[in-house]
Amino acid sequence: MTLFPTTIAGSLPKPAWLAEQNKLWPAWKQSGEALAKAKLDATAAVIKLQEDAGIDIVTDGEMSRQHFVHGFLEYVSGIDFARKIEMGIRGDRYKAMVPTVTGALTLKGRVHEAEAKRARAATKHKIKFTLPGPMTIIDTIADAYYGDRVKMAFAVAKLLNQEARALQADGIDMIQIDEPAFNVYMDEVRDWGVEALETAIDGLTCETAVHICYGYGIKANNDWKTTLGGEWRQYETTFPVLAKSKVGHVVIEARNSHVPMELLSLLKGKTIQIGVIDVATDEIESPEDVAGVIEAAMKFVPKDKIVASTNCGMAPMREDIAAAKLKALGAGAALARRKFA
Repeated sequence: MTLFPTTIAGSLPKPAWLAEQNKLWPAWKQSGEALAKAKLDATAAVIKLQEDAGIDIVTDGEMSRQHFVHGFLEYVSGIDFARKIEMGIRGDRYKAMVPTVTGALTLKGRVHEAEAKRARAATKHKIKFTLPGPMTIIDTIADAYYGDRVKMAFAVAKLLNQEARALQADGIDMIQIDEPAFNVYMDEVRDWGVEALETAIDGLTCETAVHICYGYGIKANNDWKTTLGGEWRQYETTFPVLAKSKVGHVVIEARNSHVPMELLSLLKGKTIQIGVIDVATDEIESPEDVAGVIEAAMKFVPKDKIVASTNCGMAPMREDIAAAKLKALGAGAALARRKFA
């Protein structure tokens, strides 16, 4: 196995011919069958982009999803998108207009079959596919049916598991559950969040990962980070719980973050997808920058348990900046192999 294999957290910027640029919620440029085809063309294109940059475990770039949570929810019955209310999400970090759950949650059918199969046909590389986590989903919808936040989360987890098993059958090599809510609701992570995560990945034989992070490089998140002080120690509570979980990989940020690197020692036994690329700045990392983060992580994580990744998704970023950062990621991991093999 390649030392320090590379991957990305999940999303990439959508091409100008597919959607609006530099937006977290971009409007599609096409509709109907033309849009469906364009989404799949973009999926193949970003896989080629990753391969050319030296990325070992590629993703679909979330090209078919307008938003990482709502791209899944669009295929769920029991949610009224016309009935939206303003709600504080991520611990009231910011306000959002969210749809309302009005009935039992069920899948309308397959969610990501088309892009998963297109991705599998487009590459011989390993493919990682991302799904939003149960806790993050219920933090992004309003409940007018279940009357119990935890009950609703486990209903969501079962739907995620249904799609995850189908994605595995499509040939996906790794399923990643995105749970940014895990560094907001620490008590809930311990009490039921990890159990819901394990419900979402139950029965999978492919590799599994959970992505917990401080969010995209958008203003609301960046402003919040300035309130967290010189050391971000939220993971000190979460990591020991995750270390005991069934998930194989933990995906976290490191480049330009204030997460103390020694906290990684709390994830003994897990493979760490360590963020060596900062998505909150347009500055392009050098290969030496990337190798330096890997070297720092090696003090606390066995080198054969380190995967080099991005801090978070790159969806709101400029295409050219994202492409340059992918090349830096590939070159930096290659440099680290030469230095530390």
